[in-house]
Amino acid sequence: MSDKNVLLINPWIYDFAAYDMWSKPLGLLYIGGLLRANGYKISLINCLDRYNPELLVYQNLITPKSTEYDCGKFHKEIIEKPQILKDVQRKYGRYGLPIHIFRNELKKVPKPDIILVTSGMTYWYPGVFDVISEVKGYFGDIPVILGGTYATLCYDHAIEHSKADYVICGEGEVKALKLVQELIGGNISFIPQNLDDYPYPAYDLLTSKNSLAILTSRGCPMGCTYCASSIVAGKFRQRDPIKVVDEIEFYYKAFRTKNFAFYDDALLLKPDEHITVILKEIIDRKINCNFHTPNAMHASQINESLAKLMFNAGFKTIRISLETSNITRQKAIGNKVTPEILREAIINLKKVGYKGRDIGVYVLICLPGQPLEEMMESVRYVHECGALTKLAVYSPIPQTKEWDKAVKYFGFDLNADPLLHNDSIYPLRLNDITIDDIQKVKALALELNKEI
Repeated sequence: MSDKNVLLINPWIYDFAAYDMWSKPLGLLYIGGLLRANGYKISLINCLDRYNPELLVYQNLITPKSTEYDCGKFHKEIIEKPQILKDVQRKYGRYGLPIHIFRNELKKVPKPDIILVTSGMTYWYPGVFDVISEVKGYFGDIPVILGGTYATLCYDHAIEHSKADYVICGEGEVKALKLVQELIGGNISFIPQNLDDYPYPAYDLLTSKNSLAILTSRGCPMGCTYCASSIVAGKFRQRDPIKVVDEIEFYYKAFRTKNFAFYDDALLLKPDEHITVILKEIIDRKINCNFHTPNAMHASQINESLAKLMFNAGFKTIRISLETSNITRQKAIGNKVTPEILREAIINLKKVGYKGRDIGVYVLICLPGQPLEEMMESVRYVHECGALTKLAVYSPIPQTKEWDKAVKYFGFDLNADPLLHNDSIYPLRLNDITIDDIQKVKALALELNKEI
């Protein structure tokens, strides 16, 4: 065992809106697990911990206000908007621990020899920067390594502005391990060769394990023009399905975890070799949990047999993707589904016991060049299929194919501040779609969803 201490930090979210749907710093905790396997001592400060004891006292609560499946609102404090967002008529907030509680957390952890900070959406970087500023102010000249989604997609911006000493892009576990060893010493005795080699994420560091995230694969082979999965997670690989269920069963027994959210971007691909095996094992082992798919599943794979297994295994939150009912645009952005395929998937889900209110379908709006009527028609189509519409507002993601279209269509600056990637403000930049138009789409979805 090394005498070196590594501090892991999951930063605040700075945004106009944020909600905890099984949000876990999975990549950071995978790094923590690998560091621990190599003898380092690790500790965690999770700024998005709704179960933090000091936060609950501050809120005058015994336990966070949560849904049946352990989702809920983050604590929010209104803060000043960045200058570039001044014209947005919405309140900007820091989501997560109040800053005085974060500072108290810094006092509780062992003095670190190195600090690892993760990052989420590109436009959440102000929370990342404030965390880095805080730890440098408190601990002084201790190396800070930054990784995660923002660091990967906006690497040059992070290098120039974050004040992190080192920035890692892409999959970070092995890179972080080697960099930590180089900077503070220690012996690397174990380097994983594939996904099944990785130690479990360091979930024991979380305050609550009522819900946890599971990753059965990384990447996605579909190549959708708006998605950065292959950039952030690399090529598509799937884990051994038996080992996936071993992991779920371990948390179920050790932590009594009741809710599991699959973080996969392509959970259902190669179903006979993967998800079908997982579901049958869950049923055979009598793992009585709730399973959720916030990242959406591919409708093309949902036949009646698979739907029945999902229902019997305890899949509760069903999310599938349509993006748009327009065939021409579907082919242009990925060609992974058609309206007919979606309808058939919903029919199969309902045959085995799911209700329309159990099935959410993501509809992507505000794509470059997408007319209002197409958005409205997509919402109507989902309703006709008997499911709920879940609107996803497009935001430009650097390095994706749709990013190039956004640059051309909207004159988007390649070097624009990542704050302008925010889907909460992006409709303001559209040339032919107004905020009122977007509200019409949202109102239609709300009205039709009530009928479901």
